[in-house]
Amino acid sequence: MYNFGSRVRYSETDEYGKLTLTGILNYLQDCSTFQSEDNGLGISYLMKCHKAWWLSSWQIVVDRYPVLGEEILISTWPYDFKGFYGYRNFTICDKNGEYLVRANSVWFLFDTKKGRPVKIQPEDIRGYGNGWEKKLSMEYAPRKIEVPDDYMALEPVTVSKHHIDTNHHVNNAKYVEIAREALPDEMEVHELRVEYKKAAVFGDVVYPRISRTKEGYTVSLCDGEGSAYAVIWLRGTIERI
Repeated sequence: MYNFGSRVRYSETDEYGKLTLTGILNYLQDCSTFQSEDNGLGISYLMKCHKAWWLSSWQIVVDRYPVLGEEILISTWPYDFKGFYGYRNFTICDKNGEYLVRANSVWFLFDTKKGRPVKIQPEDIRGYGNGWEKKLSMEYAPRKIEVPDDYMALEPVTVSKHHIDTNHHVNNAKYVEIAREALPDEMEVHELRVEYKKAAVFGDVVYPRISRTKEGYTVSLCDGEGSAYAVIWLRGTIERI
């Protein structure tokens, strides 16, 4: 298991003084990135090998949003590797060790030179130990997200420079940020799932489509032809805890 401690900054909070949903995603991504960097398997290693870890899906459960100034511990560990897929859990805990956030993620190793997924080799995961950590106890949802036929089209979003990361694609958290803007202002998200389908790049136009479901909302972020870049499912409450 790999972890690092932090304290919720004012710049990471929303109008209620709580860590934003984007802030949670950033902490999770930073934690896995720090582990890879510390193991010598980070961005420079991957670029040299013409490889990249791309995120296939998220499932994130928010038990409680940490508040301004609160001390938190962010942790991550891979629990399995199969073919070109890697499976990784995350948690954010308070200073008493209570869960604030629990998450599961599925990644795949991509050959940036050949433009296709590539089978994971021992050298790609050598820094993560010989035996994998135990899978986090949570109710796991399917990776695939069902998209309703009925939807409301929202104003398109043009991909700007602030959306882009080191892969020259829209960062994983930015898709969720765009989807969050489509939800009612008063809604506090307690669980989200994301299925990433293809990468949007600088200058692309993203067309959000929102559907109300029995459990929450499904937001499809599509290109001009209706093909999805990402599908995000979110549920929550208007009663903030």
